[in-house]
Amino acid sequence: MRLLHTSDWHLGQSFHQFDRRAEHQAFLDWLLGVLEAEVVDALLIAGDVFDNSNPSAQAQAQLYRFLAEARRRVPQLAIVMTAGNHDSPGRLEAPAPLLSVFDASVIGHVGRQGDLDAALGRLLVPLKDAAGREAAWCIAMPFLRPDDLPRVEGTDDPYAAGVAALYRRAFELAAERRQPGQAIVAIGHCHLAGGEVSEDSERRIVIGGAEALPAGIFDPRIAYVALGHLHRAQKIGGDPTRRYCGSPLPMSFSEVGYRHQVVLVDLAGEGVAETREMVVPRSVELLQVPAKPAPLDDTLAVLGALDLPDRPEAQWPYLHVRVQLEGPEPGLRARIEEALVGKPVRLARIETTTLRGALPDAAPALSLDELNALKPEAFFLRLYQQRFGSDAPPELMAAFGELLDAPAAEGAA
Repeated sequence: MRLLHTSDWHLGQSFHQFDRRAEHQAFLDWLLGVLEAEVVDALLIAGDVFDNSNPSAQAQAQLYRFLAEARRRVPQLAIVMTAGNHDSPGRLEAPAPLLSVFDASVIGHVGRQGDLDAALGRLLVPLKDAAGREAAWCIAMPFLRPDDLPRVEGTDDPYAAGVAALYRRAFELAAERRQPGQAIVAIGHCHLAGGEVSEDSERRIVIGGAEALPAGIFDPRIAYVALGHLHRAQKIGGDPTRRYCGSPLPMSFSEVGYRHQVVLVDLAGEGVAETREMVVPRSVELLQVPAKPAPLDDTLAVLGALDLPDRPEAQWPYLHVRVQLEGPEPGLRARIEEALVGKPVRLARIETTTLRGALPDAAPALSLDELNALKPEAFFLRLYQQRFGSDAPPELMAAFGELLDAPAAEGAA
């Protein structure tokens, strides 16, 4: 049978305040075509379906329209969707009884029935092939919080030990239920040791001081582990059966070079016959101009020379401008916006770096008590000196003083 592994859709996410519904819809439309053309038997969605725990009505409608259309186009398709650390377990799981009519299994959290085997039993989802026969079992594990885990005594890392124990018992139950020749696959939304993290875009998972889990928490007899959370597509330890498919859209400019993808997995008996990556088309470009920070006049010249094709506004590229400054530039944004007038591009971010020499007379570092004793004007002055290598000009200090006085004046009025 054939599986498709995807994760980290982050429906409802805005990109530097810009709405991304059109981008998400372009991905979902593309994915529908892949499911149909590749005759996929089961779709595995490994968490972070939504970008936050209280998704908008539009984001939820986008998901449910996709699920209904996927089932209409591919009638035999089974769908297994689990919650990630961005999702609300209860909100994601609320429509599960209705979605089960469409053979969609939604797992938001580990049950709290008190009986561990009963709790894990609901996470075991049988997967059927095109002929309607059970061909595999899926351990549909959501993002795990400390309260979800059994207690394991005598360990320095109770969280990792608890996760390992949970997966171990889930595998044992799945092994008891499967028939010979049926594969066991697992979903995990976590950070595994050796996984490469994206800058600026992934919410760090730190529980009990632990950041990364060992890959050994998954039994080697599990045919395939569909991982979510890390946005860069990657194989753990080079193993094609233990992998993150990555997010379908770049979540920040740090991901501009990623090959966002989904993974097709062909099972044969109890193992994997083949895995195949399919790169997700990028419907909106991410531009970083210039390639490296440059002086303001040079940057403005490059921006003014940008020649971009005309297209619908929802497809305009996101622009990250990099400027190298010698000192404060109060009109920076206005000058950049002026250079972009009439160009089909969305200014998403301005990054500034400052050229300054060594400061031989720099003041020594202060303790927390000394910092607390500083008046706001002195703190601001030290910060300016540290960043720009000179004293703040009198007009800037005067403006800062007016800012400090403004709340008091409003209160007196």
